[in-house]
Amino acid sequence: MAAGSDHGLKRDVWKRIKDTIIADCRKSEVWKILILDAFTTKLLSSCCKMSDLMSEKITIVEDLFKSREPVPEMKAIYFMSPTAKCVDAFIADFKTKPKYKAAYVYFTDYCPDDLFNNMKLYCAKYIRVCKEINMCFMPQEAQVFTFDNPGAFQSIYSPNSQDKKKTLETLADQLVTLCATLDEYPGVRYKKDSNMENAKILAELVDTKLVRHYELDDNSKKKGKTQAQLLIVERGFDPVSPILHELTYQAMAYDLIDIQNDTYKYKGKDGSEKQAVLNEEDMLWVRLRHKHIAEVSEQIPKMVKEISASKKQPDGKITISNLAQMMKKMPSFRKQITEVCSNVGSDVEGVKVKDPMRTLLPVLLHPYSTHDKIRAVLLYIFSLSGTTDENLSKLIQHVKIEEEREYILNWKELGVPIITSPSFFSRKPSRRDRSQEQTYNLSRWTPVIKDVMEDAVENKLDTKEWPHQSECPAAWNGSGAVSARQKHKASAQDERRTGSRLIIFVLGGICFSEMRSAYEVTQAVKSCEVIIGSSHILTPTSLLDDIKALSKRPMEILTIDERSNA
Repeated sequence: MAAGSDHGLKRDVWKRIKDTIIADCRKSEVWKILILDAFTTKLLSSCCKMSDLMSEKITIVEDLFKSREPVPEMKAIYFMSPTAKCVDAFIADFKTKPKYKAAYVYFTDYCPDDLFNNMKLYCAKYIRVCKEINMCFMPQEAQVFTFDNPGAFQSIYSPNSQDKKKTLETLADQLVTLCATLDEYPGVRYKKDSNMENAKILAELVDTKLVRHYELDDNSKKKGKTQAQLLIVERGFDPVSPILHELTYQAMAYDLIDIQNDTYKYKGKDGSEKQAVLNEEDMLWVRLRHKHIAEVSEQIPKMVKEISASKKQPDGKITISNLAQMMKKMPSFRKQITEVCSNVGSDVEGVKVKDPMRTLLPVLLHPYSTHDKIRAVLLYIFSLSGTTDENLSKLIQHVKIEEEREYILNWKELGVPIITSPSFFSRKPSRRDRSQEQTYNLSRWTPVIKDVMEDAVENKLDTKEWPHQSECPAAWNGSGAVSARQKHKASAQDERRTGSRLIIFVLGGICFSEMRSAYEVTQAVKSCEVIIGSSHILTPTSLLDDIKALSKRPMEILTIDERSNA
């Protein structure tokens, strides 16, 4: 396995695939073909290499939907999603003239009866194995998962959505497959919100589906709750973190540079197109991604010198020169906007700003991009928990977005107060005191979810604000103080499992600073592993575009998606 894939979620996913699909393959010594859909292609690419598959006697990997040459003497493994489109493509391979000698079928999730019956009707004599392996999520990083579904944002938050209920059902099914892969049966809690019900609905769905899943488990015995908690929260719970100009390397790179599918493209010295993949297979990237940009700026020149001296360059990975290139491409730091964005409502010394408007106006008068000005206006509004209609109109005129005011107004669909009457003061959540923590002056903002992680680990979450949909075991204590009877012997490979797991799911997308928080809390506590996930990962630009699109009709949204895929 690759360096970055030998721990965390990627290791867990690869182990699950080996214990199911690969274990079945090993029973017959012949070489096989592996056929995948778009989702399972991404899933497999995230946790293994072609060489890993070759060593398990898988000789070719094919696309389920592309035209393929028949190989009637070989057996084929189908790893696919349980959708009508996938099942129809599978049936077409065997219905008239079989393309392969036999089929081993593995679904990522529960296959509906009508699809299963169709397969039996046309292909029963060719199917040797048909299993559901419960793995309908993407292991993005060691402690980060997604469902690879950015469209869920519109489905849940658009007032014109026609598939909200179905989307929440799907998310619940996918969360259950995550828990199954991790072999966890967690207690479920959600953030109570008087404006929004989505977290509560999802918590109920997940809990019901977990009960059903563990009643029907293959082992024929009912599984008890494990030392794990699942917390469900909505994006509107912290609107600040995904809009900020974050000053750590990974977040800043994805904010300021056009990085698509974790791939950074640039021109080499000779003018040729080059690319660097930013993932955990590269330990250099893992080492630098969560560091403050100032620290990275200091470290990269030192690394260049070291490599020049040793004349060695890490082989086939992201090179130091790639990283240096990325640093150059990042625009010079925008001091004023950074101050507004990194110190919402407080100045560099951490003192509460009496008049945030005075901090904001210079930003609006400066020739920054419209997106940056919108971000600054939003942060101003968030810091005050809303503003008056009159004040908002003035701000919109300043930014010159009279025709695109949805960038700001549509946050109300997430339950975030935008327009409030002068007498209205909403109760802001109390934050942890971090004044003693060592941070750079302009990057003191801590995502709200980090407070939640720390409170959960210390068993301090308020049960009124975070009701239990189902209780955790009495011995739950994320800080690792599990009762002696329940402590297992620590394995050298992963001593963290002697404690517990905290799984956090954010409805509506997560940002890079929230991902970083999961690693920071895990590192600080050691006995509790924090895993965070969502339908997708946000950048400030993608979130603003999603917010603006919330007021579009379904057909208009479809057109936007088609254009972006073109």
